[in-house]
Amino acid sequence: MPKNKTEVFTVSGSEMGLSDGEAANSRGRGDKRRIIYEQYVQPCLAEFFGTTLFIFVGCACVIGNTGSGAIQPAVAHGLALAILIMLFGQISGGHFNPAVSLCVYLCGGMSLPLVVPYILAQMVGGMAGAGLAKAMFPPLEYQSSLGGAFNPEGFSNDLGKIALAELIMTTFLTTTVVMAAVNSKTSTQLAPFCIGLTVTANILAGGTLSGACMNPARAFGPAVVANHWGHHWIYWVGPVCGALSTVIYVRLFFGDRKTRLILK
Repeated sequence: MPKNKTEVFTVSGSEMGLSDGEAANSRGRGDKRRIIYEQYVQPCLAEFFGTTLFIFVGCACVIGNTGSGAIQPAVAHGLALAILIMLFGQISGGHFNPAVSLCVYLCGGMSLPLVVPYILAQMVGGMAGAGLAKAMFPPLEYQSSLGGAFNPEGFSNDLGKIALAELIMTTFLTTTVVMAAVNSKTSTQLAPFCIGLTVTANILAGGTLSGACMNPARAFGPAVVANHWGHHWIYWVGPVCGALSTVIYVRLFFGDRKTRLILK
C-alpha cells in the first residue's frame, strides 16, 4: 500500500524504464506545458466562462425585470460581477470587459500577449451568455426586452449625451479596478466588492440615460443574439474612451512609483 495519495498518481522515471536524464527532460516538458496552460490558456478560459455567466445574469435580469426601475438590474449586475471576480480573480484578474482589459494593460497590470485573447474570449463569452438567456425565456418576453440588448433610442435622442454618460461611468469603473486591484499603493482585498458596488452605483445613476453598459462585451453579445444594432457604436466608443481617460490620469498623477510616468 502506498504511504500517501501522492504516491498513487506519481510514476518515477526509473519505474518507466527511463534514465535520470530522460526523466528530468520529461519533467521539464511537463512543467513547460503546465506553465503555458496556467499563464495563457487557463486565464482565457476563465475570462470566457466568467463573461458568459456575467452576461447571462445581465441579460436575464433585464428580460425578467417586471418593473421599470433600475434597482433589479443594478443589484444583479453588481452582485454577479463581485462574485465572479472573487472566483476567477486569481486566475485571470477577473476582467470580463474589453475596456477593463485595455485599461489594465496600459496601466501595467497584464502582459501584451494576453490582451487580444482576453478580448476575444470576452466577446465569445458575451454571445454565449446572451444565447443562454434567450434559450431560457419565452420568445415573447425575450423579444419585448430586445434580449437585454441596449436601445439608446429608448433613453434619449441626444446620442452625444449617451456616449458621454458611458465615458464617465466607465471612467469610474476602470478607476476602481486600477486603484483597487492593480495599483500597489492603493490595492485592497475588498476590490471585488468595490468593483461590484461601482457597477451597481453606475446603473442606478445612469441606467435611465444610456442603460449603463460600461462593457462592450455586454453590448455585443445581446446585439448579436437579438440582432439589434441600433447606435451600437456608443457602447464601444464611450467605454474605450473612459478606459483611456483612466489610463491618462493614473499614469500621470495617481499611480504608484512603478505605474506613474512623472516624478518617480
